[in-house]
Amino acid sequence: MRMIIDQLKALGEDNRFRIAMMLLSRPLCVCEIHHLLNISGATLSNHLKILKYSGIVKSRREGKWIEYDVKDDAIRELLTDIRKRVDDDSIISNDAQELKTISRDLCKTG
Repeated sequence: MRMIIDQLKALGEDNRFRIAMMLLSRPLCVCEIHHLLNISGATLSNHLKILKYSGIVKSRREGKWIEYDVKDDAIRELLTDIRKRVDDDSIISNDAQELKTISRDLCKTG
């Protein structure tokens, strides 16, 4: 029970909810998420940490990138059900459209 409560709390913040919805489309690196949210790197890092520790997302190194994705099929199913209920939300829809136009190749590298 504790884990689901922590997951719901994590999704209860606007930007974390947006990140989770974005990750339904495809795995994303930090710079892609940052491009869409336009928040500070430290704030984004904190959001990703909360999502990771609550069991919603996982991360893995992909070359020079750290890639974030939905943790497992059960979480993906839960998020997909939630997404169906917010499909008319303009912010979520705009994020989905914007995701189609960005790639990590456009991100600045160290």
